[in-house]
Amino acid sequence: MLTEARPVDEGAERPKVSYTPLIPASLKDVGLNRDMLIHLIVKVLYYAGEVTGAYLAGRLKLPYTIVDELIEFVKNERMCEVKGMAGIGKTAYKYAITSLGRDRAREFLEINQYTGPAPVPLVQYTEMIKNEAATRSYITQETIVKEFSHLVLTKHVMDMLGPAINSGKSMFIYGAPGNGKSVVSESIGRMLGGEVFIPHAIDVDGVIITVFDPINHRPVNGDKIPDSSGYRSPILSETEDFDQRWVRCKRPFVFTGGELTLEMLDLSFNEISKFYEAPFQVKANGGVFLIDDFGRQLVRPKDLLNRWIVPLEKRVDYLTLHTGKKFELPFDALIIFSTNLRPQELVDEAFFRRIRYKIHFDNPTLEQYKEICKNYCRSKNIVYNPIIVDYIQTEFYQKHNLDLRCCHPRDIIEQVIDIARYLNVPPALTKELVDSACNSYFVK
Repeated sequence: MLTEARPVDEGAERPKVSYTPLIPASLKDVGLNRDMLIHLIVKVLYYAGEVTGAYLAGRLKLPYTIVDELIEFVKNERMCEVKGMAGIGKTAYKYAITSLGRDRAREFLEINQYTGPAPVPLVQYTEMIKNEAATRSYITQETIVKEFSHLVLTKHVMDMLGPAINSGKSMFIYGAPGNGKSVVSESIGRMLGGEVFIPHAIDVDGVIITVFDPINHRPVNGDKIPDSSGYRSPILSETEDFDQRWVRCKRPFVFTGGELTLEMLDLSFNEISKFYEAPFQVKANGGVFLIDDFGRQLVRPKDLLNRWIVPLEKRVDYLTLHTGKKFELPFDALIIFSTNLRPQELVDEAFFRRIRYKIHFDNPTLEQYKEICKNYCRSKNIVYNPIIVDYIQTEFYQKHNLDLRCCHPRDIIEQVIDIARYLNVPPALTKELVDSACNSYFVK
């Protein structure tokens, strides 16, 4: 029975996973058409040469008992043959493709060239996403304060971020560049904690869509990291306690910027391999999807926003195969729109109504600026000098009418370090080093 979602106690250990996919005990539990699995085995044999039954089980990420049943069918159809043994027991039988098997493999490869782990049926994927959403834990005010302790944020901003994160839906953060919007978004991704299960691939009516992405998905500590082909070890460990077609990962944090196009939010079909790759929002399910620099994409903001109306309101997304078939997928990512532009120039009232939380990141006050500077000096083992910081305010910000930004202390101190290394002197907040740093940093 699923446990009820509850607030996270700051002193308690976070729950690891809310729902675990059970190891299939039979072909029926796998949920796939048997022909798809037969095709997969024959294609693997075509490319791999002589392999053991254990290898095939590890490749498909299915229990050996199920794979053995499939191998027997392939053997009886004279598409493979036993070539010897690599050890003791039936799992060590070595199989090789026959000439008939090669002919059939070429036919199967015309359908698609996928040879990774067996996919998960769409219905099982949908059930997993819904169960994970139903059992997600909440964060409290104490958690927010602790997790953002490395940043200088006002209580007002933190008290808006907390409920927005708990909503698990959407937020729109805006303000001048360099005031921490991206850093806060990344911190939210880490703050959510916990783990989710990501399938290697899903099956939609015989069509394969890869989901696991080593760039955006991080397997948890202790799990073997899948290789570039999407599978880990040629032999399944008997100690695994969940369906190995899934990868246990940290909650995903998917980041896109000005390069985002509408096409990237749709399925990507490879004309050569003949299978699909899932779009960003599917890879972000169970985690955070950050659209940074919103409004600076090549596509018009209005067109991009229209793409999100249904997912934001209905919590489902509709994707289309190249055949024209549409299907529904759950949409369960905290989506963050981040922009440096004026919101009124980007979106209309109808879209703002669908974005639950709108949070403004203002320029820092002088006190906040000094606190950021002090913290960064401490992190770089540089003695903080308040007199020099006041000097920066007078000689650069006030004299040239510059706005304070949260990123400025970090950037100026890093340039002080660069200049000190060049001059072969210890880095310090001195007038000479600060003058050089600010003169090469600010555009006057």
